[in-house]
Amino acid sequence: MSALHWQKSSFSGEANSCVYLATAEDGSIKIQESDEPDTIVTTTPEKLRAFILGVKAGEFDHFADADTGTTAP
Repeated sequence: MSALHWQKSSFSGEANSCVYLATAEDGSIKIQESDEPDTIVTTTPEKLRAFILGVKAGEFDHFADADTGTTAP
């Protein structure tokens, strides 16, 4: 198995808390967060794409609203 080449999220900027992605030899996507580097989530490109599109469409906004005690419009 070759070493993964982690790419830092462009949204992380110069922050210390960063999300990193890597593509494995089998085509799967590996995701890790800088605060927990030993925890790696594995997914497929298709599932990651669906998740990102859902985030952009606001499908998960209600989770953030629950944290603040407000309701979504």
